Amino acid sequence: MAKPYTSEFTVFMRDWLEKHPEERDVRRTGRALWWDRPQDDEERARYAASAVPRKPYYYDILH
Repeated sequence: MAKPYTSEFTVFMRDWLEKHPEERDVRRTGRALWWDRPQDDEERARYAASAVPRKPYYYDILH
């Protein structure tokens, strides 16, 4: 059976993270800061309700 493809970058990152294990915590902290946030359904509903409808064709100046 053939070995699955692994890119050079993936190999590099795995090797680098093995040599610098402290970076895993830094990456985890960064992810929590930007992506793993609690979601507020009310705020999301307000945001959706305040959206302005787009024109069918953005560059049409007559409509």
